[in-house]
Amino acid sequence: MSEEDVKFLSVEEAARVIGAIQEEEDIHDPAHRILTVYSKEDKELCWFDYDEVMADVNPGKGDDAKEMVSNYIIRRIPDWVLDL
Repeated sequence: MSEEDVKFLSVEEAARVIGAIQEEEDIHDPAHRILTVYSKEDKELCWFDYDEVMADVNPGKGDDAKEMVSNYIIRRIPDWVLDL
């Protein structure tokens, strides 16, 4: 499936599903960080590459990086998470 084929949840629907976004160590590469998205039931839904997200968000000094990252991710939750 190409990136163009991915459908995303609306911001409202994603907000109803997401319980937390956690920065974590990639279990396959301890030097790599990921952002894991969990449901309100604490079920892993999907993950994002930390470096890619930070490059896209590019928070400046004094910016609220956590809020910027959350806003970025909530707009990119794939619709297939509803099937998990």
